[in-house]
Amino acid sequence: MKKQFINKNFKKLLLLKEKNREVSSGSIKTVGVITEDANYSILKIKQELEDVLDISNVKIYSFRPYNRKQEVSYKHFTEKDFKWNGKIKQPSFKVFIEEPFDLLIGLFNSKNIYIENAVLRSDAKFKAGISNVNQQLYDLEISIPTNTNKMFFQELKKYLKILKKLKN
Repeated sequence: MKKQFINKNFKKLLLLKEKNREVSSGSIKTVGVITEDANYSILKIKQELEDVLDISNVKIYSFRPYNRKQEVSYKHFTEKDFKWNGKIKQPSFKVFIEEPFDLLIGLFNSKNIYIENAVLRSDAKFKAGISNVNQQLYDLEISIPTNTNKMFFQELKKYLKILKKLKN
Protein backbone atom coordinates (compact mmCIF):
# COMPACT_ATOMS: atom_id res chain seq x y z
CA MET A 1 0.00 0.00 0.00
CA LYS A 2 2.75 2.45 0.99
CA LYS A 3 4.65 1.58 -2.21
CA GLN A 4 1.59 2.57 -4.30
CA PHE A 5 1.34 5.98 -2.60
CA ILE A 6 5.05 6.60 -3.06
CA ASN A 7 4.78 5.59 -6.73
CA LYS A 8 1.87 7.99 -7.26
CA ASN A 9 3.74 10.90 -5.64
CA PHE A 10 6.91 9.92 -7.52
CA LYS A 11 5.16 10.28 -10.87
CA LYS A 12 3.79 13.73 -9.94
CA LEU A 13 7.19 14.93 -8.72
CA LEU A 14 8.90 13.51 -11.82
CA LEU A 15 6.68 15.59 -14.11
CA LEU A 16 7.22 18.71 -12.01
CA LYS A 17 11.01 18.33 -11.84
CA GLU A 18 11.21 17.54 -15.57
CA LYS A 19 9.44 20.82 -16.38
CA ASN A 20 11.75 22.84 -14.14
CA ARG A 21 15.00 20.98 -14.87
CA GLU A 22 18.12 23.10 -15.17
CA VAL A 23 21.38 21.36 -16.00
CA SER A 24 24.47 22.80 -14.35
CA SER A 25 27.36 23.83 -16.54
CA GLY A 26 29.86 23.96 -13.69
CA SER A 27 32.77 21.59 -13.18
CA ILE A 28 32.57 18.60 -10.86
CA LYS A 29 34.13 18.77 -7.42
CA THR A 30 31.63 16.88 -5.23
CA VAL A 31 30.16 13.48 -6.05
CA GLY A 32 27.41 11.41 -4.47
CA VAL A 33 26.42 7.86 -5.39
CA ILE A 34 23.16 6.05 -4.77
CA THR A 35 23.34 2.31 -5.28
CA GLU A 36 21.78 -0.96 -4.20
CA ASP A 37 23.51 -2.99 -1.52
CA ALA A 38 22.94 -6.39 -3.10
CA ASN A 39 25.17 -5.85 -6.15
CA TYR A 40 27.95 -3.53 -5.11
CA SER A 41 30.70 -3.14 -2.53
CA ILE A 42 30.66 0.44 -1.24
CA LEU A 43 34.43 0.54 -0.66
CA LYS A 44 35.19 -0.87 -4.12
CA ILE A 45 32.86 1.66 -5.79
CA LYS A 46 34.41 4.54 -3.84
CA GLN A 47 37.96 3.50 -4.72
CA GLU A 48 37.24 2.88 -8.43
CA LEU A 49 35.33 6.14 -8.81
CA GLU A 50 37.99 8.21 -7.06
CA ASP A 51 40.71 6.58 -9.20
CA VAL A 52 38.95 6.97 -12.56
CA LEU A 53 37.58 10.50 -12.06
CA ASP A 54 40.61 11.67 -10.05
CA ILE A 55 38.46 13.10 -7.26
CA SER A 56 38.26 12.50 -3.54
CA ASN A 57 35.64 12.39 -0.82
CA VAL A 58 32.94 10.53 -2.77
CA LYS A 59 29.85 10.00 -0.61
CA ILE A 60 27.78 6.84 -1.09
CA TYR A 61 24.39 5.73 0.16
CA SER A 62 23.17 2.24 -0.56
CA PHE A 63 19.65 0.79 -0.57
CA ARG A 64 19.01 -2.48 1.18
CA PRO A 65 15.64 -4.06 1.93
CA TYR A 66 14.50 -3.60 5.51
CA ASN A 67 15.40 -6.38 7.91
CA ARG A 68 14.74 -6.06 11.64
CA LYS A 69 17.90 -8.00 12.43
CA GLN A 70 20.22 -5.54 10.66
CA GLU A 71 21.61 -2.58 12.53
CA VAL A 72 20.70 0.91 11.37
CA SER A 73 23.53 2.29 9.25
CA TYR A 74 24.39 5.81 8.16
CA LYS A 75 25.55 4.36 4.80
CA HIS A 76 22.29 2.55 3.98
CA PHE A 77 18.64 3.35 3.52
CA THR A 78 15.56 1.12 3.40
CA GLU A 79 11.91 1.42 2.45
CA LYS A 80 11.26 2.29 6.13
CA ASP A 81 13.16 5.56 5.65
CA PHE A 82 10.38 6.99 3.45
CA LYS A 83 7.09 8.51 4.55
CA TRP A 84 3.84 7.59 2.79
CA ASN A 85 4.19 10.60 0.47
CA GLY A 86 7.70 9.55 -0.62
CA LYS A 87 9.52 12.16 1.46
CA ILE A 88 12.57 11.03 3.37
CA LYS A 89 12.27 10.80 7.14
CA GLN A 90 15.67 9.37 8.14
CA PRO A 91 17.80 12.43 9.13
CA SER A 92 21.26 11.43 7.83
CA PHE A 93 19.84 10.17 4.53
CA LYS A 94 17.82 13.38 4.20
CA VAL A 95 21.02 15.43 4.63
CA PHE A 96 22.67 13.33 1.89
CA ILE A 97 19.74 13.89 -0.50
CA GLU A 98 19.65 17.64 0.21
CA GLU A 99 23.39 18.07 -0.39
CA PRO A 100 23.92 19.95 -3.70
CA PHE A 101 26.45 17.53 -5.22
CA ASP A 102 28.00 18.63 -8.51
CA LEU A 103 27.35 15.05 -9.70
CA LEU A 104 25.02 12.35 -8.44
CA ILE A 105 25.47 8.87 -9.86
CA GLY A 106 22.58 6.41 -9.80
CA LEU A 107 24.43 3.11 -9.80
CA PHE A 108 21.63 0.56 -10.08
CA ASN A 109 20.35 -1.33 -13.08
CA SER A 110 16.83 -2.43 -12.20
CA LYS A 111 13.68 -0.56 -11.32
CA ASN A 112 13.25 0.18 -7.62
CA ILE A 113 10.82 2.92 -6.61
CA TYR A 114 12.77 3.70 -3.42
CA ILE A 115 16.12 4.19 -5.16
CA GLU A 116 14.52 6.07 -8.07
CA ASN A 117 12.67 8.30 -5.59
CA ALA A 118 15.95 9.07 -3.80
CA VAL A 119 17.65 10.04 -7.09
CA LEU A 120 14.68 12.19 -8.09
CA ARG A 121 14.56 14.01 -4.75
CA SER A 122 18.31 14.70 -4.73
CA ASP A 123 19.39 18.34 -4.96
CA ALA A 124 22.39 17.36 -7.12
CA LYS A 125 23.21 19.75 -9.98
CA PHE A 126 23.93 17.00 -12.53
CA LYS A 127 22.72 13.39 -12.47
CA ALA A 128 24.13 10.41 -14.35
CA GLY A 129 23.15 6.78 -14.29
CA ILE A 130 22.81 3.46 -16.03
CA SER A 131 20.41 3.47 -18.97
CA ASN A 132 17.21 1.42 -19.19
CA VAL A 133 16.11 2.16 -15.63
CA ASN A 134 14.28 5.49 -15.89
CA GLN A 135 15.53 7.96 -18.49
CA GLN A 136 13.61 10.83 -16.90
CA LEU A 137 15.85 10.74 -13.81
CA TYR A 138 19.17 11.59 -15.43
CA ASP A 139 20.92 14.31 -17.38
CA LEU A 140 23.28 11.64 -18.76
CA GLU A 141 22.61 7.93 -19.21
CA ILE A 142 25.26 5.36 -20.03
CA SER A 143 24.58 1.90 -21.39
CA ILE A 144 26.93 -0.78 -20.06
CA PRO A 145 26.87 -4.52 -19.32
CA THR A 146 25.58 -5.44 -15.86
CA ASN A 147 27.89 -4.90 -12.86
CA THR A 148 30.84 -3.42 -14.74
CA ASN A 149 31.43 -0.37 -12.58
CA LYS A 150 34.90 0.48 -13.84
CA MET A 151 33.66 0.52 -17.47
CA PHE A 152 30.75 2.73 -16.41
CA PHE A 153 33.11 5.16 -14.63
CA GLN A 154 35.45 5.28 -17.65
CA GLU A 155 32.54 6.05 -20.00
CA LEU A 156 31.23 8.62 -17.55
CA LYS A 157 34.64 10.30 -17.44
CA LYS A 158 34.75 10.43 -21.25
CA TYR A 159 31.36 12.15 -21.48
CA LEU A 160 32.06 14.51 -18.58
CA LYS A 161 35.21 15.66 -20.38
CA ILE A 162 33.22 16.22 -23.58
CA LEU A 163 30.73 18.28 -21.57
CA LYS A 164 33.68 20.17 -20.01
CA LYS A 165 32.68 19.14 -16.50
CA LEU A 166 36.04 17.49 -15.84
CA LYS A 167 39.50 18.84 -16.53
CA ASN A 168 42.07 16.82 -18.56
